[in-house]
Amino acid sequence: MRVFQRKNSPQPQTGTVVGPARVDARTKALTKRLRPGDVAVIDHLDLDRVSAEALVACRPSAVLNAARSTSGRYPNLGPEILVEAGIPLVDDLGPDVMAVTEGAQLHVEDGVVRLGERLVAEGVAQDAQTVAAAMEDARAGLSVQLESFAANTMDYLRRERELLLDGVGVPEVATSIDGRHVLIVVRGYHYKDDLVTLRSYIREYRPVLIGVDGGADAILEAGWKPQMIVGDMDSVSDKALTCGAEVVVHAYRDGRAPGLSRVEQLGVPYVLFPATGTSEDVAMLLADDKGAELIVAVGTHATLVEFLDKGRSGMASTFLTRLRVGGKLVDAKGVSRLYRQRISNLQLVLLIASGLVALFIALASTAAGQTLLGLVGARWDDLFSWVVGLFTGAQSPIRH
Repeated sequence: MRVFQRKNSPQPQTGTVVGPARVDARTKALTKRLRPGDVAVIDHLDLDRVSAEALVACRPSAVLNAARSTSGRYPNLGPEILVEAGIPLVDDLGPDVMAVTEGAQLHVEDGVVRLGERLVAEGVAQDAQTVAAAMEDARAGLSVQLESFAANTMDYLRRERELLLDGVGVPEVATSIDGRHVLIVVRGYHYKDDLVTLRSYIREYRPVLIGVDGGADAILEAGWKPQMIVGDMDSVSDKALTCGAEVVVHAYRDGRAPGLSRVEQLGVPYVLFPATGTSEDVAMLLADDKGAELIVAVGTHATLVEFLDKGRSGMASTFLTRLRVGGKLVDAKGVSRLYRQRISNLQLVLLIASGLVALFIALASTAAGQTLLGLVGARWDDLFSWVVGLFTGAQSPIRH
């Protein structure tokens, strides 16, 4: 429960937060079981935008981060999203807070976390001012991250040049892709809005639907069925894995495949694709190599800040993968905002009314229409008289 009421404004809040702890070092895994009023306990350095939006959607009473939500490497957007949503954020609590028992009733006040009378940890309570100051400092250090990003890009190119340039190592798949459109869905920025906007495109072109990990669940939630699921299987549901889609397990170059055991336990047939980089890169390279005519990407990473926001050096692979795919790639990010409906409810009512008036005038201009309107008017008078009779007790039978 909350001891104070959450305000709609992004102003810092004071008071005590009380709620059951939900603890997980992986924010993506935590949001699957986080419920409104829970206290989210995470260990997430440089909290990214997608994770913050997922937390906000769960409506926790507070977010406790064992790490620093903004380390200063780059201006990540997660803390600002939480603060603007009115969710208290306590930073840099240290590893002790991760030892809290799941479900334990925590008391949080002014950056101090207690379990009953016992002090668990102390951190920094963030507000709009502290988050803004941290973002300003992070922008100053962005040049260092640019240099690191460039170095990682060159390193990836050296290690994966055969895959990027010649497609060496791309496995054979049963799904027919050659000459077709492919829609790759990642649970990233604005994926829900873009899927809604693309409904007519999907109905008309019937593209091959490829879900990247949790993107497969996004496809199912939108009312479709994925033909292929690509990823390390860390965020996709059992329902999606067993829906009949072809499963491509993303493995590391040294042969390790974290998601392989889960797929085998479910008894789902799979194809192994060893490659450096992210699962969305693997999906794009696979679609391109198998002859896709057009690749439409939903929720994928497109900008430099988004690459850094992902928090891994391997995001350089996405940059090179996009260069490799070239003109085939169409990014659906922001399509929903570009084509947002501009017709208001009042305009829609007026449009319908004008149509009815035009229909009435058209009917009144012909003999048959005049006869029809006369009959409709007579029946309406009978109905009105009958309704009045119900309230007055008068006999007003409807003529037959």
